[in-house]
Amino acid sequence: MSQAIEERLLYQFRKPELLEVALTHRSVTPATSGRNNEKLEFLGDAVLDLAVGDLLMQQFPQYQEGDLSKLRASLVNAHVLADKARALALGQALRLGKGEEKSGGRDKESILAAAFEALIGAVYLDRGFVAARRVVMRQFADDLRSRASGAVEDCKTRLQEITQRIFKATPTYTLVRETGPDHAKLFVSQISIGGRPLGRGEGKSKKSAEQAAALEALETLQTQAATLVPEGAAGMEMGARRARKAPVSGTGGER
Repeated sequence: MSQAIEERLLYQFRKPELLEVALTHRSVTPATSGRNNEKLEFLGDAVLDLAVGDLLMQQFPQYQEGDLSKLRASLVNAHVLADKARALALGQALRLGKGEEKSGGRDKESILAAAFEALIGAVYLDRGFVAARRVVMRQFADDLRSRASGAVEDCKTRLQEITQRIFKATPTYTLVRETGPDHAKLFVSQISIGGRPLGRGEGKSKKSAEQAAALEALETLQTQAATLVPEGAAGMEMGARRARKAPVSGTGGER
């Protein structure tokens, strides 16, 4: 059973006993014995927060602390971690006491999420943070890709909120170039506000080109606030900062 988990995790433990402890629920042994996964869960929780936070900062360099915190909360929570535990079949491998076994503990969200955290904590103790980060990166790769797509989409909404508040105008998108054969088109979209070009973006569809243009426009507003709105630069910059701290589409609640 342990070997199957290592294969799914794409990680081989140097100290197999760490994996055994990570899969041992407190209902099996007294908390004072130290042979259950509570301490590894505690450690894994901290490692997960650090590793996911690091990955998010690399994936979304333009985001501020508020956005990053919300994104991390949407990824590191009991529901998501329990699903990852199920994908690794941790439930079948858990060592449970008779009471938890009878009450369906192998599929309880709280127990599965704790087991996943304990597993990450065990990897950290086995080979250190770099190894644990690699495991976390593989486990959350699809989640990060989906959040990246949602974050770019959200840029259009954020930009419209800012421009309506500051300029009292709605952004307009213009297709300025379309190249390539039908099966491999490349579109270039330009965004303007009140007739003033503010950014360009490329994409394999008109929609993705507009999303990329909106992202560039947001960055332009941040860096050129004084030029665009001399008399209200400070206010606009504050508005942009607040918009960046607004909830990201698709995020969940706090842990």
